[in-house]
Amino acid sequence: MTGKLFAIIDMGSNSIRLVINEIDKNGRYKELHNYKTVARLSSHINDEGFLTDNGKMIVVDTLKRFKEVIEYHNVKKVTTIATAAMRKAQNREEVTELIYNQLGFEIRILTEYEEAFYGYLAVVNSTNIIDGITVDIGGGSTEVTLFEDRQLKHYHSFPFGAVTLQQQFFLSSEPLSSQIKQIKRYILEQLQTLPWLKELKSTNAVIGIGGSARNLSLIHQRQVGYPLGGIHQYEFPAKDLYNINQLLQMSSYEERLNIDGLSKERADIIVPAAEVISSIVHYVGADTFVMSGKGLRDGVFYEEILRKMETTHFPNVAEESFFQLSYTYEVNIDHINQINYIAQKLYAGLSPYHPLETDDTEAKRLISQSARVLYIGQFINSEASSQNTFYLLTNMTIEGVSHQERLAIALISSFKSKSQMYHYAKPFKQLLTKKQLKLYEFLGAIMKLAYALDRTQRKAVTDIGVIERTKNKLTIPIFYQKDGYFEELYAEKNLKHLEKSMKKIVDCRYLSVLN
Repeated sequence: MTGKLFAIIDMGSNSIRLVINEIDKNGRYKELHNYKTVARLSSHINDEGFLTDNGKMIVVDTLKRFKEVIEYHNVKKVTTIATAAMRKAQNREEVTELIYNQLGFEIRILTEYEEAFYGYLAVVNSTNIIDGITVDIGGGSTEVTLFEDRQLKHYHSFPFGAVTLQQQFFLSSEPLSSQIKQIKRYILEQLQTLPWLKELKSTNAVIGIGGSARNLSLIHQRQVGYPLGGIHQYEFPAKDLYNINQLLQMSSYEERLNIDGLSKERADIIVPAAEVISSIVHYVGADTFVMSGKGLRDGVFYEEILRKMETTHFPNVAEESFFQLSYTYEVNIDHINQINYIAQKLYAGLSPYHPLETDDTEAKRLISQSARVLYIGQFINSEASSQNTFYLLTNMTIEGVSHQERLAIALISSFKSKSQMYHYAKPFKQLLTKKQLKLYEFLGAIMKLAYALDRTQRKAVTDIGVIERTKNKLTIPIFYQKDGYFEELYAEKNLKHLEKSMKKIVDCRYLSVLN
């Protein structure tokens, strides 16, 4: 993949980050580089509201290092954004001029609306969530948005963040019970100033953005021994979030340093951040907390790549993800479309005779999505295609696809045999029911037969006829043109998987049709 490089520098109130992405003419994109320094700019704003000389030096030194990387990789387009700390700094014009004169970077200081908007934009373009509330707690501000049907309805930027709350309420990194009560009261008073938030009676999920939300999610994953890879779109019950919040408040700084999932660089500011997130989740009555691995700078990036389409939203997030994957793993689009066509026909004919009652909508969606990544592990090694496929899919993020759906797709698209599928599923038993496994076995067997019926990738099979049933036997009419020798050969080898799932004898009748 060769395309244009696009860099985003995000000067946050807690950290400063450089991300370099590549975009080609076909709309494919990928992240190439990602670097971060913890600058804590909010803590370098003095009592008069000015960014101190030490703060300016940290910014300039960090951006100098970023500039070296940018120039080395010959990045032509660079967008530099700054958030609450720079927005609040009384000497922001002096600082931006200093940076421009020394380094040539033009700093775009985001408004409160823009900071909230880009966080929202990142969520709706990277998840399957239609209605929700986003919470992005930074070092110096907290952005909250409400969206319905993927459209932004309300936003607000609170004038506090993890760093500023730590400075305001906690004299040290060891919070006292009286200080906890004060911060709880303060946050509640702030939330009550928003009529639209106060009137909201919702069980919709609250979606967390940023490093503090990420750390809370990682702590939960470690606590429950979560086996699936990836943090984006990870969700867990609100009651578990409250328990984590209590754990953090009751722990000393030294104890927090040893909490699995909590990064050492955030151990001193996680208490106020967790309280903000927990308070908002409780205030709106949400029953679930969802982590978004995509945030403000991703929103800026989505705006850039979607501008050519004259829109701000991907029509279908999951479809966009599978489009990107098809190029990354060099998938033959015609081949997977043919497999999907055959598999859908097989499912429609066989499902009425399967002992398991199936949800047709869910099954058809899983077939379609599994076909898009069927045996993508071949890209790494054709001899270990199944193993590689399952490993890749359980350890990558597919934006717009939930963790539960991703696990299902991994089991179906890597299907080799019932015993192998159950072997793969063993570490994930806490996420799977017996009924789900039976469904995935059925769909996996269908996908394996469909794959065999396009073994030569020539679209030899034209149609699947009406399934014929006689007592304990099902006969599948297969219509083909051209020479279907290899399709028939490989199909016969794989019928046994369907027979195990169907608990019936399955036979194919191959019928040649004129071209």
